[in-house]
Amino acid sequence: MNPTLHNVNVRWVILIFLFLATVLLYLDRSALGIMAPFLQEEIGWTEQQYGNINSVFMIGYALCFLVAGMVVDRIGTKSGYAASVSLWAAAQGLTALAASWVGFAIFRAGLSVGQSGNFPVANKVLSEWFPRKERAFAVGLFNGGANVGTLLSPLIIPLVVLAFNNNWRAAFLWTLPFSALWIVFWLLYYRKPENHKRVGKEELKYINSDNSGETNEKVRWLDLLKTREMWGICVGKFMADPIWWFYLFWGAKFLHGKYGLNLQDIGLPFFTIYLVSWVGGIFLGWLTSRFLKSGWSLNRGRKTGFFICAVFALPVMLVPHVDNMWVAVALIALAAGGHCGWSANIFSLMSDIFPRKATASVTGIGGFAGAAGGALAAYLVGSSLEAAGMDGYVIPFFVASIGYFIALAIIHLLIPRIRPLNI
Repeated sequence: MNPTLHNVNVRWVILIFLFLATVLLYLDRSALGIMAPFLQEEIGWTEQQYGNINSVFMIGYALCFLVAGMVVDRIGTKSGYAASVSLWAAAQGLTALAASWVGFAIFRAGLSVGQSGNFPVANKVLSEWFPRKERAFAVGLFNGGANVGTLLSPLIIPLVVLAFNNNWRAAFLWTLPFSALWIVFWLLYYRKPENHKRVGKEELKYINSDNSGETNEKVRWLDLLKTREMWGICVGKFMADPIWWFYLFWGAKFLHGKYGLNLQDIGLPFFTIYLVSWVGGIFLGWLTSRFLKSGWSLNRGRKTGFFICAVFALPVMLVPHVDNMWVAVALIALAAGGHCGWSANIFSLMSDIFPRKATASVTGIGGFAGAAGGALAAYLVGSSLEAAGMDGYVIPFFVASIGYFIALAIIHLLIPRIRPLNI
């Protein structure tokens, strides 16, 4: 009997923990971007200094993303997840003490260290609690926490700040009780399946039903970096990920600067952007899968999917020249949907090419490349805005428009034919 139809569902409770932690992660991560235009007036930082804050976050995230998996392997998922959430919650709360851009940079660095552990730990928890045949579905559900957190943040954070008499510190403090509760319940509830008293024999058997063929054999990074395919994936992440970070970190500042949106009005436009991007990403991921199911080759189907995602982003170059705010929001939302579809295809490309035993390492290297690109982009965007004011947005939006086409061209040169590799 399938345990999902019986009263043995502890693994789904574990999945709820992963989902809620990821919601908290994105609520905390989004707070600075939403509050940035108002903090700039309150604290008095320059555009370049704001770019530096985001560069520090991205550098910390990139470096720690590489080692987070190794740390978790050493201390275990229970302690590892509690430590990760504790660290980023503390850094988020301490941000309320910042009085200069340097203080924000220091505390955002702490946030990046803690948050870098979320996805490596969650993936390891899923490998402990779900059979392979159910894992992809579980990943999709818990990763939905990223979309929910991103959607809720522009709606909740302004309301929280307004409720506390426009005190910006509330934006960084309000999630602390929720994080503390999560940590307490996680430590009380979490055990490995074989040690969990609520897991019955039937569910344990189901969890381990198709794990017997899995191998713990390690794949060396050097072997991965010798392949053109690994570098193609790195290019896809390095070029594309910074565009998403640009929307996340500078979107509110752009709408505030060009259209004069105040804190009370900024929630709905950003809710719209993230909702459309979520739906667009799902559609574009489905469309690529449809191509493959229709008999297209892996190479043709995947690259056509990448191309269509790039087309979705192309009109975003018009945003700095648009007078109507909702037209600008629509163009950004369309481009953000293209990015979500691109991201889904990049992760699929990893498993298209590399064996399962190498996927975690490939994900880590690709994540590092994306975060490194984000750090560089944050510095350059800050420099552009410092030099040209609102006119400085023209170049970042133009790059966000054509960047996917450039990335696809390089990917095609490095990976002329997408096919599985035997590493």
